[in-house]
Amino acid sequence: MKLLMRVGFVLASIAAWAPLTHAQRDAVGVRAPLTVEQVVRSLEQRTRERTEALRHFEGIRIYRLQYRGILGDRDAEMVVKITYQRPSTKDFVVISQTGSKFVIDRIFKKLQEAEREALRPENQEPTTLNTLNYTFALVGYEDTPDNARYILSVLPKSKNKFLYQGKIWVDAKDFAIVRIQAEPAKSPSFWVKKSMIEHEYEKVDNFWLPARSRTETEVRLNGHAVLSIEYKDYQIKEEDPPPGSGHTEPMN
Repeated sequence: MKLLMRVGFVLASIAAWAPLTHAQRDAVGVRAPLTVEQVVRSLEQRTRERTEALRHFEGIRIYRLQYRGILGDRDAEMVVKITYQRPSTKDFVVISQTGSKFVIDRIFKKLQEAEREALRPENQEPTTLNTLNYTFALVGYEDTPDNARYILSVLPKSKNKFLYQGKIWVDAKDFAIVRIQAEPAKSPSFWVKKSMIEHEYEKVDNFWLPARSRTETEVRLNGHAVLSIEYKDYQIKEEDPPPGSGHTEPMN
């Protein structure tokens, strides 16, 4: 996850925070078919498999931002076509853009640059969601109309501003992340009082891809920003048959 801060507020690609109670952190009495160790091990394995299997996809992404604060009102929207090519290429082609030029140039385009940077091999391992970077605990298990889900708390093992703390929802069949709620492990700037983000995924063919995200950021001097990103019109152009086909993973 890459966090960006400009004019006193931070914007991020995955995850919003809901505080955990002591009971949730202890996870006492949670009944689930698998232990947290089994869930995390399966999640890590399936993530590697799906990352290798997804070779090429295209889609449409809509960025919207609303800022209210000491700097005045700023609103903007950008629609882009995104093309991903394994292992480390993401291209963004602007279809339309309206509103604040500052937001477009200094927020939306910076977020896209951060995504490209995050794909570099040297930047992936330190921020990967695994037991090297995080401590996990099982805090819930729920049935939904689609499938059962494990709910895990995640705590980073270091105060890295590119890591996060909060909760993740893991599909019990595909062992894919379907939802994230978190906050940055470390504020990326003195100006950021709090940043809360929620990220959701949807299943597209054999993969879970981003569906929507919302980031609310409070900044010092009474500023407030809301960033939303909508993802749609996915087309899986090229994929390899993964081990245990039918299982999926989220792509960030």
